[in-house]
Amino acid sequence: MAMELMKMPQLGESVTEGTISKWLVKPGDHVTKYDPLAEVMTDKVNAEVPSSFTGIIKELKADENQTLAVGEVICSIEVETAKTDNDNAEQAVSQNEENVDAPVTREVQQAAEPSRKARYSPAVLKLSQEHGIDLSKVKGTGNEGRITRKDLLKLVESGNLPKADEPSVISDPAPKEVAPQVSRQTSPVTNVPTAAGDKEIPVTGIRKAIASNMLKSKHEIPHAWTMVEVDASNMVKLRDNLKSDFKQKEGYNLTYFAFFVKAVAQALTEFPELNSMWAGEKIIQKKEINISIAVATEDALFVPVIKNADEKSIKGIAREIQELASKVKSGKLKAEDMQGGTFTINNTGSFGSVQSMGIINYPQAAILQVETIVKRPVVINDMIAVRDMVNLCLSLDHRVLDGLVCGRFLARVKEIIEKISKDNTSIY
Repeated sequence: MAMELMKMPQLGESVTEGTISKWLVKPGDHVTKYDPLAEVMTDKVNAEVPSSFTGIIKELKADENQTLAVGEVICSIEVETAKTDNDNAEQAVSQNEENVDAPVTREVQQAAEPSRKARYSPAVLKLSQEHGIDLSKVKGTGNEGRITRKDLLKLVESGNLPKADEPSVISDPAPKEVAPQVSRQTSPVTNVPTAAGDKEIPVTGIRKAIASNMLKSKHEIPHAWTMVEVDASNMVKLRDNLKSDFKQKEGYNLTYFAFFVKAVAQALTEFPELNSMWAGEKIIQKKEINISIAVATEDALFVPVIKNADEKSIKGIAREIQELASKVKSGKLKAEDMQGGTFTINNTGSFGSVQSMGIINYPQAAILQVETIVKRPVVINDMIAVRDMVNLCLSLDHRVLDGLVCGRFLARVKEIIEKISKDNTSIY
């Protein structure tokens, strides 16, 4: 029997860590390849981690609610002998081939070593940024000299952190007395006074990820805000007339939100500046219109994506909204469901909000808050009428966008919504 190690997988772009929310196995359990081992939370997705091996669970290396970096061991599995023998035979053949080729390839491998070392893992990059470590000054202990997360943790514990213009250090320094050093943290530690009866709630991995993303957006993006008031009476009338038959025929709800998503997607084709991202020395204007929609649970917020929303009908958008919301609530949302968004719409009206200022979904350039539709008296042709009114609130990245183009974009969305009718608007 041989021991194999299961490691924390990377469950999405830019994901550097995951939190074990629930173990689905225990030591002594027999698992086959692809059996689910644990439920893992990241800032982007909840997912089950499948086993890469068939064997017996020997040890769980992490507790529930513990956060691990990508690549860290989560459990060990004792695999079956037949597989072990085959692996040993393949390894022996591989070693023999390496020994034969070694004199020829050693110089080539040495020449390639610097480029290999320069490929840092997301966990290494994150730690280096948090503690201000100059990675070019660190000698790694990993394969072919690569720097590992453990290398950086040893440096942080020792207090001997290499900075720019300092000599390089070995990642496993000799023990010595060093002055205590306070490392830089991604968010300040605040001492909050507590009193009898106060309740301390541990911060989960996904809540930390949300906090980190929100701070990054607010710190890097200069937010500006604007709002328009829209008469949605025609849209409300059309939807209310269709909703019963639609639900009976299609099996899911025809929501107001689907009409707003369609209107925004159409307006983005006419004002592609809002479908852009800041990239330092340039602005990237995205070709695809992929609408991120905010979906909340009791303790988290997810932003799945409706791909190519401008090419979909109102019915198709309504179906995707229902499917993505169901995935979020059942914990079955996948990493690919969260990727590729270019503009975000938040249905804040679903919980009664009438006006709000959204934080932009980094690195997008804008987010639109669709507020509650409420009946209000308005003046039409010098007469007072009761209409279904809604506020559309836009937060924008002022590095990418200015008030003029955003004002025109909102005016176009307003026009589309106000002109909806059974004569010019097809659900299918």
